[in-house]
Amino acid sequence: MRVIALRTIKHFVDSRPKYSDAREPALAWYRQVLRADWASPAEVKRDIGSASILKDGRVVFNIGGNKYRIVVWINYPYRIVYVRFIGTHSEYDRIDAQTV
Repeated sequence: MRVIALRTIKHFVDSRPKYSDAREPALAWYRQVLRADWASPAEVKRDIGSASILKDGRVVFNIGGNKYRIVVWINYPYRIVYVRFIGTHSEYDRIDAQTV
C-alpha cells in the first residue's frame, strides 16, 4: 500500500512531546501498512483484527494499546491509504471519523 500524509503522523508525534510514546506504535503501523496489499475491507480486518471498518473506505486503527487512533480513507483499487487523523482516544471521540 502507498501511505499518503505520513507528515500528519510525524507532526503529531514531533509537535506534542507528551505524546512521544506514540512514535514507535505509529511508525510500526506505518511499516505494516506499507507491506500490506489490501483489496477490500475484509483483508484489512484479516491483517489487523482490531481495525474498525466504517463506511466509504474509512478505517480506524487503534495503536499504542488503544491510547491513540489513526483514521484513514483507503482507495482499494489504487492501493492508497490516506491518513485523515491521528490523535488520542479522547480527541478521536470529539471528531466524526466519516468526515474528517
